[in-house]
Amino acid sequence: MTSLEQRAGACEMITDGGRLAEVAGSINSEREVAVDLEMDSLHHYREKVCLIQISTRTESWLIDPLALKDLSPLAAPLGNRDILIVMHGADYDIRSLHRDHGIEVTNLFDTMIASRLLGITEFGLAALLKARFGIELNKKYQKADWSKRPLSPEMRAYAVADTADLLRLYDMLRDELLEKGRLAWLEEECRLVCQARVSEKEGPLFLACKGAGKLRGRALAVLEELLQLRDSQARELDRPPFKVISGDTLLEIAEKKPRSLAELSFIKGMTPGQIQRLGERVLSAVADALVLPEERLPRFPRLQREEPVDGTKERIKCLKSWRQGESRRLGLEPGVIAPNWLLEGIADANPASIAALDGIAGMRDWQKGLYGQELLTELSAG
Repeated sequence: MTSLEQRAGACEMITDGGRLAEVAGSINSEREVAVDLEMDSLHHYREKVCLIQISTRTESWLIDPLALKDLSPLAAPLGNRDILIVMHGADYDIRSLHRDHGIEVTNLFDTMIASRLLGITEFGLAALLKARFGIELNKKYQKADWSKRPLSPEMRAYAVADTADLLRLYDMLRDELLEKGRLAWLEEECRLVCQARVSEKEGPLFLACKGAGKLRGRALAVLEELLQLRDSQARELDRPPFKVISGDTLLEIAEKKPRSLAELSFIKGMTPGQIQRLGERVLSAVADALVLPEERLPRFPRLQREEPVDGTKERIKCLKSWRQGESRRLGLEPGVIAPNWLLEGIADANPASIAALDGIAGMRDWQKGLYGQELLTELSAG
């Protein structure tokens, strides 16, 4: 038995409300705790938080939201500004905790963001734990259905491993950020991550379909009918929509508009089973879209890009050249220093003073302090 499996065997699975309150009380006395979540987005129509892993420096717990339902006792310690919540790649977990349980994290240290701000290019948790501690994580259960019960000993070991050594990793990364004078950068980025929330999708389904933007008129109408059909079927079966029919397959159907099962069988990705189960309904969806009046045909919204003001393209080129030099000097990926969208915003605004940088959406305070004056010099020289 591996040490991780031994730790998992000794790790308590919390399924009782009274015990959860006790554990929450223990967590509330800590200075920092490690947290991770497991979800079931690859297996169900509506994803949900299926497991919460929490580790202190001496103990770990697996908390079962499917058995508990009410996780409100965790709201106090996880939202306590005096307790540092250490997570890895926290953005989606922060959103999911708030969506499913109304829990807010207010004091975060994200080890993935920390790694990127230190210039570490292999910033996945498995790569970091291997490089720092020689720990090999088993990736077998990354895509497992975490809603199934009981969890196997191997799944519990996998879950515990995500937080058991996270505080040790935090210690190292924090010291390195302090040494480089970059801890304030991390703190600002983490404050923004804590504000992340799930937003409800509005409008037609094709707005969230990759590749839909290349379709026009009738083909887009066909795609929307197909997406509605797929969504209805996915909801009925409690499966993710992509497991009913892939998006690429729907795009091809929308483009070719088959009128018979024989024609449908030539569509790449349509299996015999799918044709048997859904073939007639797919053809019906295509037919409905083909008779839709012209005035009701959907349009994919196109962003009206304003013509760049004089010199914008030249300024972007100049800023990218400057960024490349900064990347080498600081040992950071160019996108960490300033992503392309930020450079474009700076070039468009063409600020003439430090105060003018405040009006550029998405620019961080640490970026202004690090290279704000340099940017102004580059722009004025250009």
